[in-house]
Amino acid sequence: MNVNVQFREDGNILRGYIEGEIDTYTAPVLREELETVQIVEGRVIELDLSKVNYMDSTGLGIFVAFYKKVTRENASLKLVGLSNRLVRLFEITGLSELMSIETDEELELK
Repeated sequence: MNVNVQFREDGNILRGYIEGEIDTYTAPVLREELETVQIVEGRVIELDLSKVNYMDSTGLGIFVAFYKKVTRENASLKLVGLSNRLVRLFEITGLSELMSIETDEELELK
């Protein structure tokens, strides 16, 4: 399986749509895509993970590194559309305390 990433700007918000599996094999593709993101102070970066059907610890590491990069530039990162399984992964590791996370259900209510 592959991972696909597409970005769309919406004013000061950069929305990223991630689809597929994030594991050791596909992680370098995701990392490269996130490295191309222009981060400026005050920008909001929203990554939609609603079409991510699998993620392992490699994927978590990529999101942690990206989160650190974003916060260093005084911007903000929000992960949206997470399945219950992905939310659980972030909760177990304590990353849900650090990062702004929105579940599939919360996204549907908007």
